Amino acid sequence: MTTSQESGRMLGRRTIVTAVGAVGLATALTACGNSDNASDTAVEKPVPGKDGADAGEVLAKTADIPEGGGKIFADQGVVVTQPTAGQFKAFSSKCTHQGCAVTTIKNGMINCPCHGSQFAVADGSVTHDPATKPLPAVQIKVEGDSITLA
Repeated sequence: MTTSQESGRMLGRRTIVTAVGAVGLATALTACGNSDNASDTAVEKPVPGKDGADAGEVLAKTADIPEGGGKIFADQGVVVTQPTAGQFKAFSSKCTHQGCAVTTIKNGMINCPCHGSQFAVADGSVTHDPATKPLPAVQIKVEGDSITLA
């Protein structure tokens, strides 16, 4: 084999090793990178008749929802809040970051335990990342002292 053939052969091996290394590095960086792409996916709100949420289902009595706070209905996938006296709102209980279920409501914030995202009880807006999108609203009806899914 001539020197020029050996040189071409080494260049081919180097190119292959470099390319494989670059692909491996790109894969590792993607796996370790920020998962904001997950936040770009739509989070479905509970749909009556699906996901445990039934239209007309009584979720709670108005007295069960603390003013400035709320209550999580995990089986129905819904969070009901009372930002101010007599004003009730409802949101999906799935965090918009990666779909984890929110688990607590404290100091006017709906909290996700998975990565620390927080949402305002008043409108479901993001108050602490990594989530970048608000909790989707869920339609409810307040009739008398009952809160039902619309």
